[in-house]
Amino acid sequence: MEPSPNNKRFQPIPIRYLLPNLITLLGLCSGVTAIRFAVEGRYEFAVGGVIFALVLDAMDGRLARYLQGTSRFGAELDSLADFVNFGVAPALMLYFWSLNTMKTLGWVVCLMLAIACALRLARFNVALDDPNKPAWAAAFFTGMPAPAGAMLAMLPFYLGFLGFIDEGHSHVKTIAAFVVLIAILMVSRVPTFSGKNITRVPRNLFLPLLAGLALAVVYLISFPWESLAIISAIYLCLIPFSVLTYRRKNLQTQQV
Repeated sequence: MEPSPNNKRFQPIPIRYLLPNLITLLGLCSGVTAIRFAVEGRYEFAVGGVIFALVLDAMDGRLARYLQGTSRFGAELDSLADFVNFGVAPALMLYFWSLNTMKTLGWVVCLMLAIACALRLARFNVALDDPNKPAWAAAFFTGMPAPAGAMLAMLPFYLGFLGFIDEGHSHVKTIAAFVVLIAILMVSRVPTFSGKNITRVPRNLFLPLLAGLALAVVYLISFPWESLAIISAIYLCLIPFSVLTYRRKNLQTQQV
């Protein structure tokens, strides 16, 4: 019996679905390779692998929306890749680098980071189907997003590469407390700025913004650890402002 032409199982898949999922898989390869570098003690390459996965994660979703290639398969693949890249990889890297000196307690801290990432991603996927979510709430995440959590959890690495701390062993308790804080922020309901809705900029700010971004990229390439440490500090400082902004908008909505 010939398959029905209306059966979606036998219809060709448009090529626009291929590229976003390919970028997601490349990000997954980068995250898993970061684990290999950590096992080999090459921590700078390991951190670079997670950061590269973070960049690819920022690209795949936007590219899928631009190409109109979003799909349920792509969303599930992206979530699984994010769990490995931003939950498993940073946790194992921190354990090999520092937290292993705390033995079982250090391993528990790593598990907290990985579990928090999984719960954060699961809650994010469920929240996408919330019909009662106001339009302005799309500008905020509920809790710290997984990529930001991974970037911040690796802050001890940046400081270590800059010479502020040794290989993490003499500051292991501080590092463990910091990682636990990041895990709590990921599963919390603290609103954080999203930035996904920023698709246009004022015309008079276009050239200054373009020049600023170009300089930021050059500085990031030339001084990666200083740049990542500064970005992490700025992100942490923005959290109180995001909470105040969210509460103000929520209050305005309730008064309408």
